[in-house]
Amino acid sequence: MFEPNRDFACKKLINFINNNLSEYSKLRNFDFGPDQRGNISCLSPYITHGVLSEREVMSLSLKKFPFVKIEKFIQEVLWRVYWKGWLELRPNVWRDYILDLNRLKQEYKDDKNYLEAVEGRTKIECFNTWVDELKRYNYLHNHARMWFASIWIFTLGLPWQLGAEFFMKYLLDGDSASNTLGWRWTAGIQTKGKNYVASEWNIKKFTNNRFSNIKLNENPVPINDERNYSIINNGFLDANISNSQDLLVFDNNISFEQSDFKDQSFKTIYFVFNENETRQIKLDEKVINFKKSLIKDQIESLKNKSLNCKIINIQDLKDMKENLLALYPSIGENLDYINSNNFKNISFLYRKIDQYSWEYCNKGFFNFKNYIPKIVQEFI
Repeated sequence: MFEPNRDFACKKLINFINNNLSEYSKLRNFDFGPDQRGNISCLSPYITHGVLSEREVMSLSLKKFPFVKIEKFIQEVLWRVYWKGWLELRPNVWRDYILDLNRLKQEYKDDKNYLEAVEGRTKIECFNTWVDELKRYNYLHNHARMWFASIWIFTLGLPWQLGAEFFMKYLLDGDSASNTLGWRWTAGIQTKGKNYVASEWNIKKFTNNRFSNIKLNENPVPINDERNYSIINNGFLDANISNSQDLLVFDNNISFEQSDFKDQSFKTIYFVFNENETRQIKLDEKVINFKKSLIKDQIESLKNKSLNCKIINIQDLKDMKENLLALYPSIGENLDYINSNNFKNISFLYRKIDQYSWEYCNKGFFNFKNYIPKIVQEFI
């Protein structure tokens, strides 16, 4: 389903555009099962890692269809840009999530309901099926993710933070911003007082009646969280690029060939890998291996273009004393490691689409959506 290389990702993108994109807005909410994914793109594992860029996906799509025909797909592509921007402007949301998670992991490590949930042994058939699917394929349909999160929080009565960790562990497209904020949204604390509630009729309809007799709490109250987060705008300005500097690339910007800085001259491009021993959320072995394989694929491509590339472990940064440039890793595990070790010698370069779009991430997505035509016009 997800071969870890750019060539496969590009073919997957072209196939979707040519065969399925025209029906996307009509069919996208249906989850027909892991063997029938033609109604959605399944590109997120590649976009998350920068193997495909949002600009690339939108550009090729808009060459085939006019904006009005595929507006819903373009919106979905830019959701991740929005979520990242929203979190970048409120970094303490991620900090508090990690603090909450560390406390809850200890509190729930022997909890019967939690253990039954993560092992897929609840009394809810569809939920158990999704647990198995997530562990087997490291992927879930977006609609199933919403149902899953709602059941986890409101029917099973488990903390959303532990559910977000469960997703991050197994999803190939796990993204700190999209995942954390998506779970907050389901719980009713991202948009305060407005939770997402899974219902039997909705699951039946959009799974094509694959499940029945689904007993859920369909009238829950939203989770209450009194914490408010002020906007912190760090400017997101690029560092100066000097001749023959080294560049760090993290696992969210793997395809240097697609970056805004591909024409710059760097002495060595270091692909920085973050092993589980330095992660706060431990990843499934298949997710770790997927990341490693994507990096190796990119290095092979760059070596064919006579660029000097190396893979290093994130802990190796402690031994690198010279001034370094890095493609900005975004809020999450990699940036946490940099900040916790106080690396003053690392300066950041930002994606142009992020610098431009994050200006409109200070409010909700419906406000951001108004600027999508402007973003598209600027970058496509």
